[in-house]
Amino acid sequence: MHLLLTGASGFVGGRLATALVEAGHDVRAMTRRPDDYTGAGTPVAGDVTDEASLRDALRDCEAAYYLVHSLGDAAFQRKDAEAARTFARAAADAGVERIVYLGGLGRDGDQLSAHLRSRREVEQLLASTGVPVTVLRAGIIVGHGGVSWEMTRQLVAHLPAMVTPRWVHTRTQPIAIADVVRYLAGVLEAPETVGRVYEVGGPDVLTYLEMMGRVADIQGRRLFVVPVPLLTPSLSSRWLALVTDVDVGTGRSLVDSMINEVVVTDPAIRSVLPFEPMDYDQMVLTALGEPAADRRRTARSRRSGLLARGSRS
Repeated sequence: MHLLLTGASGFVGGRLATALVEAGHDVRAMTRRPDDYTGAGTPVAGDVTDEASLRDALRDCEAAYYLVHSLGDAAFQRKDAEAARTFARAAADAGVERIVYLGGLGRDGDQLSAHLRSRREVEQLLASTGVPVTVLRAGIIVGHGGVSWEMTRQLVAHLPAMVTPRWVHTRTQPIAIADVVRYLAGVLEAPETVGRVYEVGGPDVLTYLEMMGRVADIQGRRLFVVPVPLLTPSLSSRWLALVTDVDVGTGRSLVDSMINEVVVTDPAIRSVLPFEPMDYDQMVLTALGEPAADRRRTARSRRSGLLARGSRS
């Protein structure tokens, strides 16, 4: 199948590009800087704010993955809405048969955060021109390089004792990045998923505090927690920026969303793609091992390059 993958250089997109190519698909990896792209698939120039570039990138594609958001931008709601409208128009004009979008969990009846409301709006806007959209809604995605995972890991690593706001007691249903990619790639082969919304998560429902405690246990660390119920979202985001690599803007969007419980309420995806997702301890161990695996792959690649140059000399 001929596919366009937006966000191909990102945390999810980079892994998904590899999975789709390995599954035999012809993948166009959309990027604003195709000359710098080193991932799987064929790089193609495109920008979600430039409709003409999207039409060129989408030409002859049967399906498209939309993995774009501007979480760290103060005007992310407006920008994400405009980008979704533009992409929807270009996809319809190009005759794309379906769009696959990764959104966020959270019950529609709840008072959703601005971040989660934006994700819902993008779902609707992508479908506004008549192209069927398959939506996968996820909560915390655990894997090396993911913002939520890195925040959790760094908090545990840097703070043997911490003050915590109320959001640490909110429940969430984390999922491994490998399982998210498996679902994203899998729905493409399941025609019954066209135009449907699915919720995805791992088997464990945990509070953010329980997640940090499990990470500490796995790493052999001790974690002391002092609850401070009146710690405001603004102070929380500045605190996160101080002790982790998460910038203040992204931290504020994440903290605002942490007041919402994000758990799977409809496991219908399990009947479409029946596999057992990793439990939380497995995904943590995998995520902790990924940097070492990346270094080994880089070293092998460098050795291969040296041997190839040597054979030509």
